[in-house]
Amino acid sequence: QVRLVESGGGLVQAGGSLRVSCAVSGRTFSSVAMGWFRQAPGKEREFVASISRNGGTTYYTDSVKGRFTISRDNAKNTAYLQMNSLKPEDTAVYYCAARTGVVITTKAADYAYWGQGTQVTVSS
Repeated sequence: QVRLVESGGGLVQAGGSLRVSCAVSGRTFSSVAMGWFRQAPGKEREFVASISRNGGTTYYTDSVKGRFTISRDNAKNTAYLQMNSLKPEDTAVYYCAARTGVVITTKAADYAYWGQGTQVTVSS
């Protein structure tokens, strides 16, 4: 059974940085593409970033381009989302997700495996 566990969320002031991590077990990590999504109160879950199995291709939603960086360490079975220049509107529960296959996508429905989420709160 595939298990994803996020960590690293917390409270930070606007302009600050946080790195959230996603540890994956139960499947060969290099066989899955990874994505990060977020859900703010009263809003739908939205795509943030995704990364291919070997880390060579990444996608970002426009609102985080230049501020967030997705990465992965296949030796540690872990994906990361480095978040810089955080804004109050980045406040949300952040979820990591995994999918098999070569293609990386921005659609939540394409990801079969999900973590439990980690809260990120950015104060103004």
